[in-house]
Parts: sequence; C-alpha cells; structure tokens
Amino acid sequence: MDKERKCLICSTPISGRVDKLFCSLKCKSINQYEKRQESEQFFFKVDSHLKVNRKILKSYNKSGFTTVRRSELIDRGFSPKFFTHYWKNKKGDVYLFVYEYGFLNIQNDGIKKYTLVKWQNYMDVT
Repeated sequence: MDKERKCLICSTPISGRVDKLFCSLKCKSINQYEKRQESEQFFFKVDSHLKVNRKILKSYNKSGFTTVRRSELIDRGFSPKFFTHYWKNKKGDVYLFVYEYGFLNIQNDGIKKYTLVKWQNYMDVT
C-alpha cells in the first residue's frame, strides 16, 4: 500500500524520507517564495511605492534643492502618501522624506509645487 509521493511544486516523484514534500531545494525555495509573496503582499506594495518615489525624487533633484510642479511628479507615478520619515524646520514647515530625498508642499502663484531637498547633516540635530 505504498502510495507514490509527488513534489508539491512540480509533481515529480519523491524518494527518501517519508515526510519529504519537495523533490529538490529549488522546489522548496519556490514554495517559500510563493508563500512569502502572499503573506507579505502589503509590505511589497509599500516597498514598491517607496522605490518609485525615491527614483522620481532623485531624478528631479540633481542639485540638492529645487522646485517642481506637483502634477509633473504625480504624472510620473509619484505618490505623496508613501514616505519614510519627516523633518520639521524652525519655521514649522514639515518636509516628508523618502529615504534621503525630501519634498515640501508649497503653492506659488496658485500653482501647486514641491520643493525638493536632499537630507543634510544639520537635520539630524532636531
């Protein structure tokens, strides 16, 4: 009454230990990867948004300080609700940061813009 056991991933017959579920380390790794994709789906979504935001901020902020229209960044896929931390200056302005690249909501002549900055050592003090 020996029932032939098959790999849970590729259905290849398994030989060896009775409690073995996969035919190889590759299939075991594939199974772990798929489980992680399901259980950490929210983490991967947020991480993806952060990477996109950082890439966009980096591409627009070559000098370390610049101003750009908000709509231009959003059209490129920027999402201001995904950031890693914030910094508040002495005037009370709150800069939101995606790792080392920050942005501040401003409005000039009725046009919504972001002031883009790069993290500086003096920001660690406060």
